[in-house]
Amino acid sequence: MKYDFDEIISRRNSNSYKWDAVMEEGVLPMWVADMDFRTAPAVVEVLRKRMDHGIFGYTKVPPVYYDAIINWFTRRHGWQIDRDWIIYTSGVVPALSAIIKALTVPGDRVLVQTPVYNCFFSSIRNNGCEIVANPLVYTNGTYRINFDDLARKATDPKVKLLLLCNPHNPVGRVWTRAELMCIGEICLRNDVLVVADEIHCELVYSGHTYIPFASISDDFRNRSVTCTSPSKAFNLAGLQIANIFAADESVRVKIDKAINLNEVCDVNPFGVEALVAAYNDGEEWLEELKCYLSDNYLYMRTFFNKYLPQFPVVKLEGTYLVWVDCSVLNRSSKEIAEILLKAEKLWINEGSMYGEAGEGFIRINIACPRQILIDGLNRLKRGLKEISLCYCRDRQILLHDTIE
Repeated sequence: MKYDFDEIISRRNSNSYKWDAVMEEGVLPMWVADMDFRTAPAVVEVLRKRMDHGIFGYTKVPPVYYDAIINWFTRRHGWQIDRDWIIYTSGVVPALSAIIKALTVPGDRVLVQTPVYNCFFSSIRNNGCEIVANPLVYTNGTYRINFDDLARKATDPKVKLLLLCNPHNPVGRVWTRAELMCIGEICLRNDVLVVADEIHCELVYSGHTYIPFASISDDFRNRSVTCTSPSKAFNLAGLQIANIFAADESVRVKIDKAINLNEVCDVNPFGVEALVAAYNDGEEWLEELKCYLSDNYLYMRTFFNKYLPQFPVVKLEGTYLVWVDCSVLNRSSKEIAEILLKAEKLWINEGSMYGEAGEGFIRINIACPRQILIDGLNRLKRGLKEISLCYCRDRQILLHDTIE
């Protein structure tokens, strides 16, 4: 490979939220969704050049910014975006909050497909709206949508929006065209607008295809809003840059007003430069990254099959966040996470933070050099073995003793 994803780069004492939130010696964080790789060299180079200028005043977003976005989505995903649709902002979560503020009133209801990204819940509640769950169905090591339940709940006249996560965090699904069409048809029939969080759209693996929801038909385009960012694919979360695509002018005007009311209408010069460099010159790096992440996932699957077969690893179609079924332990996700942190200094996410449908699961971030992944898997093996010995003797769970 041209790029070295095996390089271990210390992030301690860099004010990393992932690594420095807990300063206890020896804690290995495999939780929050950022990567332990340097971003694409093209991005580093342009940021270094911008830094050398030495003046960081208020930023005007230039035409090349819009061109980079339009060319990227046309080239990679066959979706032609009009420049007028694009509203820039500081992040996808602020974007979601502003969209909900713009398109609902307090007391309205918003559909989510649980287990789902936890910030969906706070964005809905913070705008005075109610959450309506359309729980995904877990079967045969993956998830599917309960369309009957979705169709029934969408008929509620108080339901105004559906927050769609594609690719889905945390269950790793990349929704197919047929699934997206069924979602869209249900929402069209019931005048429910789809808000698509597609931040993980570039992290899709072989055999699967990311399809922008809004690209499927004119009706879907006009009755949806899409949120994207290069932050996940290029590890740029700290640069605070994201975009909203809204084709319907009346919807776009409302969102633009809410963006300004929420005071998330300004972006920083580094975020602008990084997006342009990533989309114009980072594609080769991204493709190698995806190969490395896919190999990390296959390594993890093999490890679990050999040492932890009682804990199914959910099929990963997209993202670098692996969803693991720990229900055999008959313990809460929070308890499992706490024990892993205390006993093995391994920090993962408990599944319950993604809604009731996530209880019994844990989420593991595998976007790290292979040696760090191996360290984390060995800690996980020891920790799960300890939990099983303490709590599951009656279930007769037997784990292998050898740690490699």
